[in-house]
Amino acid sequence: MQVDEALLKRLSVYPFLVATWVDDAGYPISVATTFQTDGEAPTLLLNAPGLPIPTDREVSVIASHIRPQPGVGYDERRYLCVWGRASAPQDGVVTFSGEHAWGWDEAEVPFFEYSERSVPQSRRYLEQLSAERGRPIKPRLALPWLILRTTRLPFLTATFVPVLLGLAIAARHGPFDWLVAVLTIVGASFAHLAINVTNDIFDTLSGADEANVNPTQFSGGSRVLHYGLLSVRELSTWAAILYAGAIAVGLVLLAIRPSLELLLIGVAGVVIGLAYTAPPLKLVYRGLGEIAVAVGFGPVMLLGAYVAQTGRLAWEPLVASLPVAILIALILYVNEIPDRRGDAAAGKRTLVVRLSQIAVERLYLVAALVAFALVVAGVAVGIMPWPTLLALLALPLVFQVYRGIDQHYNSPYTLMAVMGTNVKLHLYTGLLLFAGYLVTLVIAAIR
Repeated sequence: MQVDEALLKRLSVYPFLVATWVDDAGYPISVATTFQTDGEAPTLLLNAPGLPIPTDREVSVIASHIRPQPGVGYDERRYLCVWGRASAPQDGVVTFSGEHAWGWDEAEVPFFEYSERSVPQSRRYLEQLSAERGRPIKPRLALPWLILRTTRLPFLTATFVPVLLGLAIAARHGPFDWLVAVLTIVGASFAHLAINVTNDIFDTLSGADEANVNPTQFSGGSRVLHYGLLSVRELSTWAAILYAGAIAVGLVLLAIRPSLELLLIGVAGVVIGLAYTAPPLKLVYRGLGEIAVAVGFGPVMLLGAYVAQTGRLAWEPLVASLPVAILIALILYVNEIPDRRGDAAAGKRTLVVRLSQIAVERLYLVAALVAFALVVAGVAVGIMPWPTLLALLALPLVFQVYRGIDQHYNSPYTLMAVMGTNVKLHLYTGLLLFAGYLVTLVIAAIR
């Protein structure tokens, strides 16, 4: 099968080619040569190099380009490799007929997407190598980095914000137990990390990771199963250990603070986390993923921390949890933008999959503004103390993210900076609410 003529004509932008082949002794040979395309056929006319190009075996010609950017890296990366046959030289010219080709142009496919599309080929190579060597050959990652990647530790801010806020509110309403506070943070962190690992397992089994060729630092999961760094069994064991840690801490908390409300909140948190991607509920596949995240990392986390200290429910922590719930859901919402094609292919009915770009952008702006309006409303009706209005200082980030979504909606890798700002919006708003409660505690202590 001959290579398409248009493909060979793309070689005209390169000043020279490198012809490669394997000689009779089994050694790879490479030689650079200038060339021109044949105007009447999908062939190349190579100026005969110093070494004779063999005519009895397959030869490849490779053209590549890269532009260094000192201190930054590289750009304008592209290459084209054509395999075919060469004829005997005539008048110093070798005719090369291409039979199959492949290549890459960074202007058409970003580097990270190209790398992701190459993963299946890499897995096949490792499987072939394992069969040849008679032992498993797999990629490796140092244990600390593997733990960091599988659990996605940096995302624990989603847990710290509601838990710290719940503890601060509890400190207003009665005695504060520091041991219970530490156990609450540890237990909630174990549960969060366990849920991250579990979701990775079910996303891989569902085919969502395979379908997603645009993962980023903020979306697409850890990819440890997809890359072959761990097996499903190994990752399941890791998830079980994390769940065991969460349950153990939860039982200790119940022993210290016997409370039916605390037990029900803990169970609800685990169920919501598992049901996010796990069958039979698979909430994210039913278009309920954003709501599940809002409830789990809003009211459940914040009320859980509050009840662990006080042993009772109250309106204030519930109202204070609502802005946090909306903003954490918006982190997921924005992170779904680069995943939307893979999610759609895997059957995930996320909001971003179901809505148009304009609708996605407008919904983000409305939801974010509602989150801040709830802070004002909570203060206005006397449920939240006035210093929590400090949270409004984070409001400008809403418009920064909104503009970024509009500008980079179809560019997953430039959208990463926007996703990072969106994470900061949740974190800064939560910390400012926490600071507002600390100011309230200080004022109360002075009085």
